[in-house]
Amino acid sequence: MGILEVKGVNKRFGGLQALGDVNLSVEENTVHAIIGPNGAGKSTLLNCFVGKLIPDSGSVMFDGQSVLGRKPYEINQMGISRVFQTPEIFTDLTVLENVMIPCFAKRDGAFRMHAIEHVGSEAAIREQAEQMLDDVSMLDKRHMDASSLSRGDKRRLEMAMCLVQDPKLLLLDEPTAGMARADTNNTIDLLKEIKDKRDITMAIIEHDMHVVFSMAERITVLAQGTPLVEDTPDNIKGHPKVREAYLGEAQV
Repeated sequence: MGILEVKGVNKRFGGLQALGDVNLSVEENTVHAIIGPNGAGKSTLLNCFVGKLIPDSGSVMFDGQSVLGRKPYEINQMGISRVFQTPEIFTDLTVLENVMIPCFAKRDGAFRMHAIEHVGSEAAIREQAEQMLDDVSMLDKRHMDASSLSRGDKRRLEMAMCLVQDPKLLLLDEPTAGMARADTNNTIDLLKEIKDKRDITMAIIEHDMHVVFSMAERITVLAQGTPLVEDTPDNIKGHPKVREAYLGEAQV
């Protein structure tokens, strides 16, 4: 059984069948890519992973617990973090302040420290945030305004904000969208480094096949809301239906 288990998930929006009987298993400590053309249901499925959407039927289990109907902070506390297509950062704060923010969670009108028994004082939180920035090679930019960062560095900062919470599962929604090739390659290198250093599972939605085949250990291809095939990258590359319908001659 995988750390993320999707069974019989269906989701309709009016007359549109966005997801049809989706079954998916993401094994722990692997990188699992979900690909397909626009409208294939990738984002809908990802939103089901984080409880943002509730399927009409079926189940989504993370680490043995259902994610359905849970609030965002509950999903986060379960050990799931998400990187969005457009980096979600606080542009009016410094880089360091952005990474300190996730160490707090606001609930019932009171600030609660994330893993308070391990974090302690504000000074300790600052130290933890600086260590995380050092891990993603951004410590030298800690006092910069987040709004002044390049697209690639904003993505790097967002990942630091996710990773400082020590997630078990990192969901990446087109993490290289809008990037130049150099920034894309830097992001791939960063993700590989993170994977090497941490016991973490990654699920990636991505259109760039260079990213997919550089990182994924397992790939699920969606077609009109239904899995077409799930296999290793080598077998996906050679699958005639996949190459014809979705990948073409992928540049890797």
